[in-house]
Amino acid sequence: MPIPVTPTPAPSTLRDRLAAASGPLAGMWVCSGSPLVAEICAGGGLDWLLIDMEHAPNGLESVLSQLQAVAGHPVEAVVRVPSDDPVVIKQVLDLGARTVLVPMVSSAAQAREVAAAAHYPPRGRRGVGSALSRSGRWNRVEDYLARAAEHVCVLVQVETVEAVAAAAEIAAVDGIDGVFVGPSDLAASMGLLGQQTHPDVTAAARRAIADVVAAGVPAGVNAFDPAVADAYVAAGASFVLVGADVTVLARASESFGRRFTGPDGAPAGAAPAAGT
Repeated sequence: MPIPVTPTPAPSTLRDRLAAASGPLAGMWVCSGSPLVAEICAGGGLDWLLIDMEHAPNGLESVLSQLQAVAGHPVEAVVRVPSDDPVVIKQVLDLGARTVLVPMVSSAAQAREVAAAAHYPPRGRRGVGSALSRSGRWNRVEDYLARAAEHVCVLVQVETVEAVAAAAEIAAVDGIDGVFVGPSDLAASMGLLGQQTHPDVTAAARRAIADVVAAGVPAGVNAFDPAVADAYVAAGASFVLVGADVTVLARASESFGRRFTGPDGAPAGAAPAAGT
């Protein structure tokens, strides 16, 4: 007789976690492309991780491996796709990512296209392949297609002067569940490349956050400086990226170098070699 298959319950999204949270959700970037590093970060006690495909060496296979690596931890995995390409959005969702972040969204019209790419008809135009993919657990998530919108959270990234001006309209688009402000590209757009904590940049970011929150949508932001992160939370941000795996490793390795290695390559404090 056939072995009965127990239906898999639908997991939560970042939208669900934000709705249930009593305070801001702290997360970090995972940019190394390593499932092992992703798993280490997933056990760190943070609320969410952002697996990056835009500026990191990640393709579909490595994203899948990282989603699998963090699945056993109580952390929400968000995937930033490299662009608003509807094919990539579809593929990442089929891999089992429940929350996607789309970069460089500068208008409500573009946000509508993004939302359509992430949702099945009649709401959108996402291709149907859940029976073959991890998203619906190979037809083990009960009523996956009928309740598809519950399984997908769509975030868009506001990171240009034009996007800040349109932030309220972008947030109001049906199917957009959150707006994430990117101060680094915003600074570049403002002619302040590399100055993401410049007062004009942080003021523009806070303005975008206020407009998004006023539209009734959660706002997030990137801020590695704790004081800046606190200021953004005070301005209304409810999900914040506060670090990255690669920067943590870079700064820690540098601190080891400063502490244990002298200028000539010898351990700090070591006696000079004989004859020198």
